[in-house]
Amino acid sequence: MSARPALEVADIVRAHGAAYQEAYGATLSAAQRRVLRDVAVCRTAALGGHVERCTSCGHERIAYNSCRNRHCPKCQAAARAAWLEREAADLLPVDYYHVVFTLPAEVAAVALQNPAVVYGLLFRAAAETLREIAADPHYLGAEIGVLAVLHTWGQNLQHHPHVHCIVTGGGLACDVQGQIEDPARWVSCRPGFFLPVRVLSRLYRGKFLALLRQAVATGQVHFHGRLAGLADPQAFAAWLTPLYQSDWVVYAKPPFGGPAQVLKYLARYTHRVAISNSRLVKLAEGQVTFRWKDYAHGHRLRTLTLTADEFLRRFLQHVLPRGFVKIRHYGLLANRRRQAKLALCRQLLLVVVLLVQAVTGDDAGPAPAAVPCPVCGAAQFVIVQDIPRLPVEAWNPSPLPSDTS
Repeated sequence: MSARPALEVADIVRAHGAAYQEAYGATLSAAQRRVLRDVAVCRTAALGGHVERCTSCGHERIAYNSCRNRHCPKCQAAARAAWLEREAADLLPVDYYHVVFTLPAEVAAVALQNPAVVYGLLFRAAAETLREIAADPHYLGAEIGVLAVLHTWGQNLQHHPHVHCIVTGGGLACDVQGQIEDPARWVSCRPGFFLPVRVLSRLYRGKFLALLRQAVATGQVHFHGRLAGLADPQAFAAWLTPLYQSDWVVYAKPPFGGPAQVLKYLARYTHRVAISNSRLVKLAEGQVTFRWKDYAHGHRLRTLTLTADEFLRRFLQHVLPRGFVKIRHYGLLANRRRQAKLALCRQLLLVVVLLVQAVTGDDAGPAPAAVPCPVCGAAQFVIVQDIPRLPVEAWNPSPLPSDTS
């Protein structure tokens, strides 16, 4: 485990979170308030912990518990490793393709006010588009496997909802209704080419807008604030018209080379949060500076400085509703009959599945127990004492000074 970053999101929350809640608390959801609380107390005495003793020299240290909130930059390593171990067993020895579906800025604004509904429509439209085009015999004629991951941010923390889809480079041959042929056979994509992006984009646009219109008509989507006017049916219809005429961004990245490369990618992206601690530069005079990649200008690395309030606003807009599933499986990878379909795929591919070791990323780092002893360098510790967590009303971790460089 690397040393603690000089600055963490938790430091910013402890220094400015209380003032932010006092000023904007009425606009925060219960999930957003929970994130502020959890991030502030993560790995502090508030959550309790234990005392560890080095088995070589007897040195003792305190290890506090993690908050385990999925939006906390420090708490993703364990969940990610367990998920990757499960996912590795389901990977097939074929090329995988990476397709990204984005929402236009106009629709993204609606998503901010209706996150569970609109993000759910994004998942559904993207998955249905991929499966429908892949099932068309003109393109592939097969049922494919899709793993989709929701991201709602861009590098500068602005709201930019999009779904990353990892797709098998082929599938089980099916008829025009999507029913798997009998006898079954495997159909591979053309080398280096998955499905035409322009066709995907147009079908995705139509599917999403049809689903959105239905959700609005059935009262699942609500408009308020600057979007309140869209509650009028005529205004909403007029708002939709240019969206049907614009190009929606769907792009395909170069294919992965196989299961090992897929796992490496998933390790970096599945359990990522809006910003990692490693990107933070400084907190000074009520302003936060962090690094970001400017993809529009050759992936140039830049820095951006925001007020602490603006930083927290951008960070919190990426908090998902409680219980919302951000990683979903479709087609061959859908939970229903997944194992039976994958077994058939392996049989057709004439392979023995190899267990691929999960590769972890560096956003959260490994568990505290992996830190070597600072006295003798040994890595073996034993727990000698438990530290109880504090009552909730006592959760008041000592904040850093409001200005730290």
